[in-house]
Parts: sequence; structure tokens; C-alpha cells
Amino acid sequence: MKNLIGGILVALTVFLAGCASAPPAAVGAWDIELNTPLGALPAVLVISEDGTGSMSSDMGSQPISGIIMEGNAVSFNTAIEAQGQSINLSFAGTVDGDSMNGEFGSDFGAFGVTGSRQ
Repeated sequence: MKNLIGGILVALTVFLAGCASAPPAAVGAWDIELNTPLGALPAVLVISEDGTGSMSSDMGSQPISGIIMEGNAVSFNTAIEAQGQSINLSFAGTVDGDSMNGEFGSDFGAFGVTGSRQ
């Protein structure tokens, strides 16, 4: 009986340790480059484990919303001001270690994004 209880406690400990896993792959600060029709735009993307974040560039800082992190995939929405217009952007990409790749979709078409973890 003691061996059964001991085995159950060990199994429960291993299970709980697995539940306390690392944060999602996209969490952190990223130096990214947006390849826009107007040229390359460097920015800093910050994604928090609580599902909040921001994107900052020479054009200002914007919150990002609707962050979804599943495995190595990440998606979110934001809006930027460019040439007097507000442009809604939807990002979808993946993280591979300290690299991020994806694209922003917009009313003006899609453009690529590459990045590296700070």
C-alpha cells in the first residue's frame, strides 16, 4: 500500500512539474524589421506572458491586442499611423528559438516581418 501511495505521489509531482512549463515561445522583447512598401521599418515588439504587449518604432508606440500564442505560433493585431492614416495590421508568424518570422496583413496587402530576441 505504501508503494502505491508513494508511486502516486511521484507521478503527481512529475505531472505538476510539467504543468509549470516555460512561457510561450513568443514571450519576450524582439527587434523586428517590417518590410513595408515604403521600405524597411525597424521596431521593437514586446509580448508579455499575460497576453499584453506593444510595438514601438520611430512612428511611435502602439499596444498590440488579441495576442494568441499556441506552441511556436503567434498572432496579434495593432494599428499604426502612417502618412496621416491609421492602418490596421494583423500579424501571424512563428518563433524558432531566438528568431521570429511572419507577416502583417493590411488593407494595402501583406508584408514580411523578421526578428530576433533581444
